[in-house]
Amino acid sequence: MPTVRLSATASILSAVAVGVLLSGCSASVSVEKSTPKLSADKLATTVAEKLAATTGQAKPNITCPEELEGKVDTTTRCKLTADDGSTLGVTVTVTGVDGNKINFDVKADDTPTPAPS
Repeated sequence: MPTVRLSATASILSAVAVGVLLSGCSASVSVEKSTPKLSADKLATTVAEKLAATTGQAKPNITCPEELEGKVDTTTRCKLTADDGSTLGVTVTVTGVDGNKINFDVKADDTPTPAPS
């Protein structure tokens, strides 16, 4: 039977996923528009900060492809990329909007995608 070894990065990604699933992760950001929107860059930064705080790990490399519109149940997918090139999907879901403040939950996928060969 073959032995499977996980790289340190894959182990960290797994720890991030487990940490986020066990503790849940929420964030709030204030923005200044009639329909609040959060830029993709600001969203990525906020998600990275929340994941780091939740897991006790260093701030991960997060990218988000689009802005987040402040409407309840709106979702977007971001991507955590590890140093070895493996990735983990992250779903961001708006849970509430209070004036210019967007509240959202963050949930990491259960399984990372290995780095391309």
